[in-house]
Amino acid sequence: MLEFFGVDFLDLWRGRLSLRRIGVLVQSLLMKPGRSTLLMAMDERARWAERDYLLARVSDALELSNYLFLKANVSENDARDLEFPSPIPRPGESEPQQPEAQPEFSNAQELSTFLGRINSL
Repeated sequence: MLEFFGVDFLDLWRGRLSLRRIGVLVQSLLMKPGRSTLLMAMDERARWAERDYLLARVSDALELSNYLFLKANVSENDARDLEFPSPIPRPGESEPQQPEAQPEFSNAQELSTFLGRINSL
């Protein structure tokens, strides 16, 4: 509190600071941008900065993109062995549930027929 507001907690015992004022100062600390030890103790998601969440999201999207690329460009036997990528665990969030059903992709014949119909229009 001394660092942000210039208020010493010892003033409570000296009679110059009330419990209500301490509550107001704590609420003000929680509203400040950035990370703090108090906020991390109250909310586990504050352990990561915004850039860490953005990097995790970019990493998850890149892994999904690589998975879809490999799934589309390998043989059907090899494609069955590919595992769906799991997202990076984030603090304060429960473990993500695995998707219930894997997406089904069209085979080469179905894709060729579809694209042929589009070209004939």
